[in-house]
Amino acid sequence: MAQQRKKRKVKKKFLHRMKIKLTVMCGIVLVGFIVVLSRLVLIEQKKGVEYEKRVLSQQRYDSLDLPYRRGDILDRNGTELATSVKVYNLIIEPKIILEEGDKKVETESGAVTTKKEVTIAALKTYFPLTDEEIAAALEDENSLYKIMIRKLSYETVEPFNEYLETDMGQEVVGVWLEDEYQRYYPYDTLACQVLGFTASGNVGNSGIELYYNEELNGVEGRQYGYLTSEQTLQRTIREPVNGYSVVTTLDANIQMMVEKQIAEFMTETGAKNVSVLAMDPRNGEILAIANAHTFNCNQPYDEQAIYYQFDNGDGSFSFERVTEASTETVTDETSTEQGDDGTTEENGEPSTQPEPVTTIISGASGEEVAAQLTDDERLSALNQVWRNYAISDTFEPGSTFKPFTVAAALEEDAIHDGDVYFCGGNYTVVEGIKPVNCHQTSGHGEVTVEQAIMQSCNVALMQIAQKEGTATFYKYEKMFGFGGKTYVDLPGEATGIIFTEEQLNPMEQATSSFGQGQNVSMIQLGTAFCSLINGGDYFEPHVMKQIVNENGAVITNFEPTVLRKTVSEETSALLREYMYHTVETGTGKRARIDGYTIGGKTGTAEKLPRGNDKYLISFIGFAPVEKPQIVLYVTVDEPHEADQSHSGAASLIAHDIFAEVLPYMNVFQSSTSVDDGSTIVDEIATPIQSEDSEATTEENGDTSTQEEPVSEAPLPDGEPSE
Repeated sequence: MAQQRKKRKVKKKFLHRMKIKLTVMCGIVLVGFIVVLSRLVLIEQKKGVEYEKRVLSQQRYDSLDLPYRRGDILDRNGTELATSVKVYNLIIEPKIILEEGDKKVETESGAVTTKKEVTIAALKTYFPLTDEEIAAALEDENSLYKIMIRKLSYETVEPFNEYLETDMGQEVVGVWLEDEYQRYYPYDTLACQVLGFTASGNVGNSGIELYYNEELNGVEGRQYGYLTSEQTLQRTIREPVNGYSVVTTLDANIQMMVEKQIAEFMTETGAKNVSVLAMDPRNGEILAIANAHTFNCNQPYDEQAIYYQFDNGDGSFSFERVTEASTETVTDETSTEQGDDGTTEENGEPSTQPEPVTTIISGASGEEVAAQLTDDERLSALNQVWRNYAISDTFEPGSTFKPFTVAAALEEDAIHDGDVYFCGGNYTVVEGIKPVNCHQTSGHGEVTVEQAIMQSCNVALMQIAQKEGTATFYKYEKMFGFGGKTYVDLPGEATGIIFTEEQLNPMEQATSSFGQGQNVSMIQLGTAFCSLINGGDYFEPHVMKQIVNENGAVITNFEPTVLRKTVSEETSALLREYMYHTVETGTGKRARIDGYTIGGKTGTAEKLPRGNDKYLISFIGFAPVEKPQIVLYVTVDEPHEADQSHSGAASLIAHDIFAEVLPYMNVFQSSTSVDDGSTIVDEIATPIQSEDSEATTEENGDTSTQEEPVSEAPLPDGEPSE
């Protein structure tokens, strides 16, 4: 019986209930393990860096930023316009030098020295450091990071690195080289206002450097170093992420050709300013932007760049400082009242506001004048040099606006090719108001629509504007982008100024038809002109073609964007033909080149105030006429000539640029025409209303005057218009 009970005991199995309990227990343990593991992974991903810092904070450590490399700015062909060059900071660790410096070292000659003496000797030999400078740095006994010299070139540090590979060099302690990057512009002044420059800390200042600052910048890395309990230096490194590079639409060769021609004109003739904008009308790409006054992007604060602002043109130099006069505070108890006109009266006597005080600072040279400027005045002068005229300044366009007036009338069937108008030298827009003059006061006689463009007839344009009407005129001003921004990818764009539809009374519309009264920027008119001659496609203007990473992989690709349709193919073709004949035999003849078909329009705008004999001369042209590949817009502000209004300066500059650029662009000669020997008829700017004309008065006795145009959108701060 005992044996049977024993056997039954051995054969006893786990009850079903016990199996369930065991399974549940194992499951709970497994789930708990998974939860803990998942939590650890999550903490590592989200809080790993934070906890790493906490651990390091409990030990002696130093922390270093590892610089990223700012991306390059390239032209359309891959030419580096801006890059970042590696430089080196000389770092010493006083704590290490002092702690390990007493160790004995035997030199090659058998003499005995210490590691500290070897280190100091190396610093003095390979770097411009004195005993006093080194001793002062070593006084910070607990420091593991002391910058001795910044931004050393590779050529400077290479001999030191070679020395460290020698037997004696390996005894140097507590000295190392920290990598850093310095912005470098290989061509110094080339496209300076377009590129801009960087300030300390990789902060873009103006131009592409500012507009694409976020893309060009990367993310700094971090190096944590700490001493263990065994006094062993351990380091944890998080690598930096380099910035992207911007491939622009600029062509460095075209930019050089443009700047060369501007420089030659400034040397031979001179002007207050010359600006050139070159665009591809097929896609809105900007090929070049240049101004007469430049600065070195590598030395943007060099004050030599501002000397031209003090040149009076007669061998003298001066600067006009305008300050507000100080006023004394009235402390008596005289009662004051404010009149309806806003003036304050004291005992019936109006108190006047102090007039600004003008001080003329003069000198024998620009350098002498610059030396007398305040810091604010110097910075203001530098801002003027950094400013991109083609983007940030506005002006009256003059007759370069006429093709837009004609295009709008043709597009709306208000006029037709072949229509004839009569020009007698002036035109009465409103009965009783002074007639408005043509630039040719003797009159052009009968002119067709084409001849109105070719001969730049103000009278014909006023009649055309009347036919198209106020609503149509204003509609096409807005359609061509005037009075608003083009949203070009460059900072500081001005909006320009146009009359609102309500302000476009007959006189304002008449003068606006030939480009007087409204203000435009070069990028506005250039972009609109591209649409006028490319078949009517208004492309968004841009300087960015691609954004790529450091390996050349494309991150962002700019596809040409058509924002709207301005005119039809038929209207565009007519305007191209009109402007071709304008260059062949009209006012733009100075721009023609034998063998090439070039179209264009001249402009001569009298600057405000009227009657000061100061003019802005302009020419906008394109080539080849059959399929335009380039639009060239040239403005010359106050050319240094006896009679600015007769100047063909802009057309001549355009001619010289076209002569170099067209062969470079592989634009083949397609015309067999030769100069017909006809006299060049300049477009002469004349007062639009004669002084001897009588103005009638309105019923209330007030003389009728023009209203000033107002901007559809406010101009950005610091962006004045002429």
